[in-house]
Amino acid sequence: MTAPLYLEDAYQTRAEGSVTGITEQGGIILDQSLFYATSGGQPGDSGTLIWDDQDIKITTTIKGEGGSIVLIPAEGATRPAVGQAVKQDINWDMRYAHMRMHTALHLLSVVIPLPVTGGAITAVKGRLDFDMPEAPDDKDALTEMLNAIIARNFDITERWISDAELDANPGLVKTMSVQPPRSAGRIRLVRIGDVSEQVDLQPCGGTHVAKTGEIGRVAISKVEKKGKQNRRVHLVFQD
Repeated sequence: MTAPLYLEDAYQTRAEGSVTGITEQGGIILDQSLFYATSGGQPGDSGTLIWDDQDIKITTTIKGEGGSIVLIPAEGATRPAVGQAVKQDINWDMRYAHMRMHTALHLLSVVIPLPVTGGAITAVKGRLDFDMPEAPDDKDALTEMLNAIIARNFDITERWISDAELDANPGLVKTMSVQPPRSAGRIRLVRIGDVSEQVDLQPCGGTHVAKTGEIGRVAISKVEKKGKQNRRVHLVFQD
């Protein structure tokens, strides 16, 4: 099992590590990973691995077997040997853009309080699919509601609960298509706002900014019909 360093500090950009395995496809497994693995609509991190006088580009990161995190190197790259100590250096600009958009999508689920059926994140835009028979009347009004929350610069924090606590509170789960990530019998909750003025609380294994103000202004760019009950709401950065 790979220790996920990105859950300890989403702002950490460099870390040490040791190679514990190479997959049949050539992916690299470390004892601890600064690289986020593709999950829940958020892309895996890219970056660089450095050791001795060598370095290789990591194009993306995925989940492996048994709780491992697998770094996918550029095609044809020379891989470090098992046991090799390495330095990890993530593509921070990409990671930070994903953090901003991921938090913004949590807030989108606040201004549109309907069950979420899917979602995706990129560095420039994101979207959520909602169980929404009819499109919203005024997407510009929703955009302003969203930016008003962002501007209040709420803190984003986390806490952990047990599987049993989540099972006893199914209303915490907003996503219909993706189950919350369960790790060693516990679930990570991401909270926007504090206990006295909580804006959102939901299970999430992704990376987020520390304050909503870091998101910047966003806009709902379009709403698409995706089936009888489904509407896809697209979100873009405005700065």
